[in-house]
Amino acid sequence: MKRMVDLKQVSDGRLYSSGDMVKADCRDCEGCSACCRGMGSSILLDPMDVWRLRRDLHKDFSTLIEKEAELGMADGMILPNMKMDVRTDACPFLDGNGRCSIHDSRPGLCRLFPLGRYYEENGFRYFLQIYECRKKDRGKIKIKKWLGIPNLKAYEAYILSWHDFLEKCREGADTLDEEKRRTLALYVLRRFYELPYYADSEENFYAEFAQRLTESEEKLGL
Repeated sequence: MKRMVDLKQVSDGRLYSSGDMVKADCRDCEGCSACCRGMGSSILLDPMDVWRLRRDLHKDFSTLIEKEAELGMADGMILPNMKMDVRTDACPFLDGNGRCSIHDSRPGLCRLFPLGRYYEENGFRYFLQIYECRKKDRGKIKIKKWLGIPNLKAYEAYILSWHDFLEKCREGADTLDEEKRRTLALYVLRRFYELPYYADSEENFYAEFAQRLTESEEKLGL
């Protein structure tokens, strides 16, 4: 989800690469779960997030949407997001001790927090959100370690390609009438989320996603 704000107002004013040290280490959160509560529809799920959840929870997309996630409009696209529990206003995967029960499969935005991504013409860099995390004594940690993602280079390339594809779709949607915009949004939802991925590893997921992306760009004329 785009945030149209002045970077200086929300960050320490610096941009980082994955090899940089940044004050993001919450020391295993030490029981704090503030960032897992009251997040509304802001925790958007990208295709890899859904692939991980389906693989590790052994659930299909429709079951996830019924219970732990929901669909919403984000920047003109129909995208899934984590659904806060109606009783506790907390992430449905937060256990009774205030700990993440799917930590190894947690979404990319959860891994990223309290960092954000600043997209540039040919890529993106990271920035530190200085007001989002309640922990005031965070330690320094290398970003690639904080994210905990194998083959981070491939993951970053995937994130960038997904971001660029959505941008092209949004730009194209601006030229369409309402009915065709909805058709486009539904195509993206079905092609990249509802249609199962058969990959059994992250490397195979990247390859399968790339094939779908190429086919979709050709079909949509992007």
